[in-house]
Amino acid sequence: MIRSLGLVVLAAAVAAPFNAQAAAPPPKSVAPAPSPSPAASVPSDVVATIDGEPFTARQLEDMAGARLFQLRTQQYQAQRQILDDEIARRLLEREAAARKLTAADLLKQEVESKVAPVTEAEQKAFYEQNKARMGTMSEADALKRIEAHLREQRVGERQAEFLSGLRAKADVRVMLEPPRVAVPVGDNPSRGPLDAPVTIVEFSDFQCPFCSRATATLKKLDESFPGKIRIVYRDFPLVQIHPNAARAAEAAACANDQGKFWAMHDVLFEHQDKLGEADLKQSAVALGLDAAAFDQCLESGRHSAQWQKDTAEGQRYGVSSTPAFFINGRLVVGAQPYESFARLVEEELARVGQGAPTKPATTSIR
Repeated sequence: MIRSLGLVVLAAAVAAPFNAQAAAPPPKSVAPAPSPSPAASVPSDVVATIDGEPFTARQLEDMAGARLFQLRTQQYQAQRQILDDEIARRLLEREAAARKLTAADLLKQEVESKVAPVTEAEQKAFYEQNKARMGTMSEADALKRIEAHLREQRVGERQAEFLSGLRAKADVRVMLEPPRVAVPVGDNPSRGPLDAPVTIVEFSDFQCPFCSRATATLKKLDESFPGKIRIVYRDFPLVQIHPNAARAAEAAACANDQGKFWAMHDVLFEHQDKLGEADLKQSAVALGLDAAAFDQCLESGRHSAQWQKDTAEGQRYGVSSTPAFFINGRLVVGAQPYESFARLVEEELARVGQGAPTKPATTSIR
């Protein structure tokens, strides 16, 4: 339902100046200006002093950088959501007025009437794929819920498509700048051009189901933006809840030694129920790796320091869960829909295309 615009009227009251001293005689003498207090001589970047020793804003940023970055990102996301909703509302109402319709009628015409019904076969297919998640719910009740869920999903997708079209026709420019952090890529596994205008640094966990879901989104981004994206993989195994994640990260690193990181990456995410040591070795054989070299590498644990380093650095950048992504330094947490990633990639490409520097201004976290 589209809410109506509340008109806010700003009134400025101007009062006639009142000068109680206008008729008073001028002072006979002027007192000397007071000496500046110690605080007045403190540089502007000093936020505190301890027995005269300054504590600067830069020191505060270095100490609290990750926490502050998370808060700034949350603030930006809230502001951006409100801004995008308002832009969509105004564009919708403008289009409705041009067609001499109400906004609600326009949505019925362009969205609801154009959504295909959910067929019985689609309901059954979804039920079979997700039967384990239905619990004790009867099949009939589950199918009703599935139909409503898929219908709602399609309505949302069609509405987003329609609003996107309205936005594309209008001259909409968003100047709200997102917070960014410089995340080094080092020699971590990556795919895509080294000079790609968009770099996505992913912190992930091979035993995390949400991370597995995100792999399809990243592959779709590769297909949608060929040659425009570089994806860098960094380990962040949640060892407290995923006991096989760290060993799987080491297996991927061992496969990387033989030039097969991404092949192993795909296998591990596709078969998250097979991350035991014997399974990892079997996967190496199936991928055609040198089994003896792989086994020796995995058993030695020589790559354990790598995932520990990635995890420590991720925590410094504010990562606490997986998957987490930095798109040209912009933080995205969780397995977000493809559309959310695509919008950010498009914004970054437009930013570069408008003459902005390829390397964005970023926060440095030490």
